[in-house]
Amino acid sequence: MAIKDDVGRRTEGAGWSMSMSGKVLRGRVEGPVLEPGDAGYDEARSVWNAMIDRRPRFVVRCTSADDVAAAVRFAVEHELEVGIRCGGHGIVGHAVPDGGLMLDLRPMGAVRVDVAARRALVQGGALLGALDRATQEHGLATTAGNVSHTGVGGLALGGGMGWLARRYGLTCDNVVSFQLVTAEGEILHVDADSHPDLYWALRGGGGNFGVVTEFEFALHPEPGTALSVEFLFPSASAADAMRIWRDASLTADRRATWNATVVERTVSLGFVWVGDPVEGVVQAGELGARLAEAREPAERMVAPLSYLQLQAREDDVEGHALRRYWKGHYFRELRDAAIDALLARDGDRLPNVSLQAYGGAIADVADDDTAFSRRDAAFEFVAAARWDDPAEDAVRMESARGYARTMDPFASGAYVNVLGDDGVAGLRRAYTDEKLARLRSVKDAHDPGNVFHLNQNIAPTRT
Repeated sequence: MAIKDDVGRRTEGAGWSMSMSGKVLRGRVEGPVLEPGDAGYDEARSVWNAMIDRRPRFVVRCTSADDVAAAVRFAVEHELEVGIRCGGHGIVGHAVPDGGLMLDLRPMGAVRVDVAARRALVQGGALLGALDRATQEHGLATTAGNVSHTGVGGLALGGGMGWLARRYGLTCDNVVSFQLVTAEGEILHVDADSHPDLYWALRGGGGNFGVVTEFEFALHPEPGTALSVEFLFPSASAADAMRIWRDASLTADRRATWNATVVERTVSLGFVWVGDPVEGVVQAGELGARLAEAREPAERMVAPLSYLQLQAREDDVEGHALRRYWKGHYFRELRDAAIDALLARDGDRLPNVSLQAYGGAIADVADDDTAFSRRDAAFEFVAAARWDDPAEDAVRMESARGYARTMDPFASGAYVNVLGDDGVAGLRRAYTDEKLARLRSVKDAHDPGNVFHLNQNIAPTRT
């Protein structure tokens, strides 16, 4: 496998027949237990990145928090690595432990909406599309990511950027409570008053502290109308227009999320507007006029769409068949030199690039309030490659790394959900030293044996 594992493996049994242990495991859980050769096993171990081809010893298709707790206890008893699978979008495939035990949470995908309280109870295996559909039925929403088959759990635990974040905060900012299965197989209710240390750490600290089997989210009135605005330019002559776009973003309405993409040698500059489309069209006209002062766009696209259409528009029609790799940065500001470096598209098989604006309600939250860091970021940058020929693995990955390295001088950190094979250096980009120390203290208290280490791992003091 081309992506290196950055954690050790603990896959040896406890000295007795693993076939017998499979029978024991089936006796402890209600959901199906899959082993190599069983129907459905290969589907369960297949994730979004087609580069990941690992074979767990067991896949437990969990149907309840009790199933999760029993499976975790079994894994600890038999020294099996634990992987947690929901949407399976993690780029290095931490969900799939080679020779270990995979907790497949997808059977736990229910979403319940309390309209009066404006709350959603979301099981740990739910996908973003299920959350969006259930809440939009009542004219409500909470911040979710941009691909509908992403797992709610992985998104929320790492932070959770989406088209509503500048207005309502990150996904993690909207979590009211968690139901958590610990490394000891205990089921906890976690909120600001009950286990406040875990409540802080789970909002941005990733999957280091247990398995979340239910989230309670705050919801917001959102009628479901949106607008996509794009102005296209050749990358070789887009620098002045991108500077105007950047400057306009600094005073943008919170209903607008400024975004840009570079695909091949075409640059798209614009924003996504969630709200009254008539007002969005006015904003689009103003931006278009400003951009045209630098250069007339090759194409203008202003498209109204529903919020549900917006949330699914980036779903990849090729789905799980593609091989993938990415590298990312945060920028506190998008300097002129950074724009010039970003638009220097020399070479073949270059990754696609995306920029998404932060600020607004994201920056309103005090940095110490959650484990999520880098709230002073102005933009998130991602260089993402996708391909289908295994022979291209090395060149595609190095192209993405090399492109991202050209942006290193301008970076202020990185989003933990975009980290790949970065190890400790990546963690230091995602969190301040002070936050890492606090996260480690929570890890020491709740998972001192590092049972949950298949993630962007914050290792306990003693491992």
